[in-house]
Amino acid sequence: MPRAVLTRLTLTDFRSYVRAELAMDGRPVVLAGPNGAGKTNLLEAVSLLTAGRGLRGAAMADFGRRLPGEVKGRAWAVAAEILLGDETLKVGTGVEAAGAARRTVRLEGETVTPGRLSDLQRQVWLTPAQDRLFLEGASERRRFFDRLVYAARPDHAAQASAYEKAQRERMRLLTDGPNDPAWLSALEARMGLAGARMASARAATLVDLQAEIDSRGERPFPQARLELTGEWEQMAKAGVETPEIEGRLVQALAAVRDRDASAGRALTGPHRGDLAVVHLEKDRPAAECSTGEQKALILNLVLAQAARLSRAESAPNPILLLDEVAAHLDRRRRKALFDEIEALGLQAFLTGTDEHLFEDLRGRAQGVRVDASGLALLDA
Repeated sequence: MPRAVLTRLTLTDFRSYVRAELAMDGRPVVLAGPNGAGKTNLLEAVSLLTAGRGLRGAAMADFGRRLPGEVKGRAWAVAAEILLGDETLKVGTGVEAAGAARRTVRLEGETVTPGRLSDLQRQVWLTPAQDRLFLEGASERRRFFDRLVYAARPDHAAQASAYEKAQRERMRLLTDGPNDPAWLSALEARMGLAGARMASARAATLVDLQAEIDSRGERPFPQARLELTGEWEQMAKAGVETPEIEGRLVQALAAVRDRDASAGRALTGPHRGDLAVVHLEKDRPAAECSTGEQKALILNLVLAQAARLSRAESAPNPILLLDEVAAHLDRRRRKALFDEIEALGLQAFLTGTDEHLFEDLRGRAQGVRVDASGLALLDA
């Protein structure tokens, strides 16, 4: 597919911005400025050019600019131009009323589903919230890994949404009633179908990522051994076909209704899985590594997925969103990161408070100073 490049971004009443415009030339974009200036808000706006709730997982009503004393955020909009080969496409998203819970997405003026945007470009991101990925609970690691899965397999998000909806409805029946076996069976059938597809997509992505990491050889980023600890993902990785996983999951859910009702939550299914990462050279779990090593391990996963997607002929190239990524990297790893972004030919957005952290990108990136006065181009 032709390479996709964001060439213009326009924000209206989005987060801290009354209005902001940024023209881009296809090179990596460095957003430098003090804390609270709005750098992450710009990344978040870009992240809404895909399906979902953006890199911070916020509600649609929270994106609108809100002055002191205002209860609801204002109607907001994010518009962009995407150069796809020789064609420039106009896309936009936003809400038309203050406090609205759903956003509208338009492509060339026509209303489309958010999933349609994945046909134009994919995104992979890393945020400071993920710095503690290996120290937090399993849910954060699942969310991080599912984002990598979604970048390669956009249908994964729909499967996860269908599974979560059926799971909520099943638990409501089990805890509040009526305990209707036929209704429960129907919900468990939905969970089985969506859950099996989720497990299979996760397992396939893990295999692909491990192969990519293994093939990259000696690099400044530590080699990693990856594993999905959930029984359903392990089943898929072992070669069990998706329909068989579906049948087994449906049976398992039906068998533990009483247990789940007593616990108040579903105790089996792909929502219980976890991602395990081991620093290969040290043969130590990521949680036991230093902060810098953990950051480098996470970054290696992100770069591995970006590298895979950049070579895919049947899918659009990824765009990297790296928020404060240089904070825990030494200069050798920072330079290696910048070199790899350039070698992969990817458009990337990087933020940081210190412009000097990006000096090895000088001449290879578009620098933007972000402060209270707005956006200003830098010599970079």
